[in-house]
Amino acid sequence: MAREQQQHVMIRQNHLAYTDEQLMCICETLCQAKDYPSICRLFDYLYPNEYLHSTHPSLMRARLLYLLMKCRFKEIYDLLSSSVFDSRYHEELQEIWWQAHYAELEQARCKPLGAVEKYRLRKKHPPPSTIWDGQETVYSFKENSRKQLKEFYKENKYPSAEEKRVIAEKSGLNFLQVSNWFKNRRQREKFSHMSDISHPSGR
Repeated sequence: MAREQQQHVMIRQNHLAYTDEQLMCICETLCQAKDYPSICRLFDYLYPNEYLHSTHPSLMRARLLYLLMKCRFKEIYDLLSSSVFDSRYHEELQEIWWQAHYAELEQARCKPLGAVEKYRLRKKHPPPSTIWDGQETVYSFKENSRKQLKEFYKENKYPSAEEKRVIAEKSGLNFLQVSNWFKNRRQREKFSHMSDISHPSGR
C-alpha cells in the first residue's frame, strides 16, 4: 500500500496536463469501449480543475461513470439534475441514473435487488427532466408515438409508402418502425378474430 501511495505521489509530481481536445477524445473512446477501469484511472490522475467546469458531453459522461464506480451517488444525481444534455445521450444517462439508484439501495441492504424491486425503484425515482421527456417507453415506442399510430390505424390499416413516411415524421419514428407496427397490428387483429370464430361464446 505504501508503495502504491508513493507511486501516486510521483505521478502527481510529474503531472502532464491534457489539452481539452485530447481529454475529450480520450473520454469518448473510453465511454464507447465501456472501459471503466481506465476511466477511473484517468479521473484519479486528473486534477479537479481540469474537468469540474467542463460541459462537454464526452467528459461529463465519463465523469458520471467514474462517480458511479466510486459510489458517489449524490454527485451523480446532482450533476444529472442540474446539467443540460443532448437528447441523443438521454438513454445512456438514464441507465446511469438507474444503476446509481440500484447500487445505492443494494449497498444499504447488503444484498442484490430483484426485478420487482428495481421496477418499484424506477417508479419511485424517475429521471430528471434534463435527461427524460416524461414519456414512458412501451415496446420501444413512447406513449405519444403509440397513440398517434393507433389514430392512423383507425383511419387506414393499409397505408401506402408515402403515407408511412408522413406517419413516421409525425410520430417521431422511422419508416421501418411504422411498417412493422402496422404489419404486427394487422396480424394481432387477424389472430384475435380467428380466435373468436373458433371459440364462440356460449349462449
